[in-house]
Amino acid sequence: MKKNLVSFGYERDQIKTGIVHIGVGNFHRAHLEYYTNKLLEDSSQKEWGICGLNLLPGDERIVKGLEKQDNLYTLTVCGRKGVDESYQIGSLIELIWAVEDPEMGLKKLADPNVKIITCTITEGGYNVDRSTGEFILDNKDVQFDLANPATPKTVFGYVAEGLRRRMKNGAGPVTFLTCDNLQHNGDTAKRVFTSFMKAQDKKLEAWVEENVTFPNSMVDRITPATTPDDVKRLNKKNGTQDDVPVYCEDFIQWVIEDNFIAGRPAWEKVGVEFTNDVTAFENMKLSLLNASHTLLSYPSFLSGYRKVDEAMHDKRFAKLLRDFMDIDITPYVPAPANTDLELYKQTLIERFGNRSVSDQISRLCADGASKYPVYVMPNLISMIRDKADMKRVAFSIASYRHYLKYRIDDKGVSFDINDPWLTGEDLQLIESNDPIDFLGISPFHSTDLKKADAFVKVYLEMVRDLKEKGVLTLLESII
Repeated sequence: MKKNLVSFGYERDQIKTGIVHIGVGNFHRAHLEYYTNKLLEDSSQKEWGICGLNLLPGDERIVKGLEKQDNLYTLTVCGRKGVDESYQIGSLIELIWAVEDPEMGLKKLADPNVKIITCTITEGGYNVDRSTGEFILDNKDVQFDLANPATPKTVFGYVAEGLRRRMKNGAGPVTFLTCDNLQHNGDTAKRVFTSFMKAQDKKLEAWVEENVTFPNSMVDRITPATTPDDVKRLNKKNGTQDDVPVYCEDFIQWVIEDNFIAGRPAWEKVGVEFTNDVTAFENMKLSLLNASHTLLSYPSFLSGYRKVDEAMHDKRFAKLLRDFMDIDITPYVPAPANTDLELYKQTLIERFGNRSVSDQISRLCADGASKYPVYVMPNLISMIRDKADMKRVAFSIASYRHYLKYRIDDKGVSFDINDPWLTGEDLQLIESNDPIDFLGISPFHSTDLKKADAFVKVYLEMVRDLKEKGVLTLLESII
């Protein structure tokens, strides 16, 4: 065992693979792997090892790094009080990169020993039309997979082919458990995957209806991207030579609907909460944590901050977020059972300000087109209905426009954006000099913001003041 590093206490060669996880990235390795690594210390749970399955060419760095290390890696948990704990994680028993060996991944999905398929394909990975909520069948890669089931390009085609083989070889039922930040994420996964199967193979769709369950879940642990400097820092701290270390905050939560058709790990032994309905938990987390991250991201980045903790130690941004939670969101978020909502909100402020985590604001800014519909719009629709104070949400949307349109912060530093799900029409509306046009971009299609007169009035004031006064002067007037 290396310095400051807690090793696992089980023999990996005695662990069997019972879970296939699609999309092995940092969050997965800090969350599901962390819980499962702890659980495998219990000798009665040895059939729940994890096989990672990565589908994308961009996964090469993490795949090659893990392969070189026998799929072992280090996870450093950064405490809010400055005390960190580091773990060697051994629960990733196998790793398949479908770019190199697609057949092996398909065989693993059809393995009778596999009882659960989990995934982190990100909020934007579900190929959903934001205006209708329906699966986009005319996507060119989806169309390829519909016509070429044996050689899929997309996660939808890949899962369908794996389940088709499972159906044919009698491998038995399986649970599909998504770990993405989506409202009713299991319901969403069921809708999009079965929509694909209905278009490709109605026999498979019928089999899935009887043999696959899609539990809803709520996941939570802030996990930054790991830079080359982070790799050096973490390896020096832990006395290791890990090519792909991960670090995260000390808070962790996972609430899962207990709907597993083929059995499940006893994750409750290591802190996971099982429930009949996750709605209140996911509403609380998406509306408070994720929406607050989105509120913070664009104005803090435009003001010149690059780290979340630095922005949160600016009392102006801390007050903005606390007012948003208390005034704008709390009226629409019933607290789940046994949850102290005031403590939850205060803990969020502490988590965001954790200097040991020091998350990148650029990560929060990425893919706003997938975040606004999920985190912000449901409550904004209610606020418009109730004629509530909308200045903080209007500030957020005006800042998002400013960020996308001008691509230069208040200190004169230019930057690139990372918003892959914006459409060509969206880009035209962003470039328009009429700020009203921006309210027509796809992330806002769930309601016609242009017709919400009270919102439009304050939004236009925010757009004007951002351009004329800058972020911080405007922020001071808001708080």
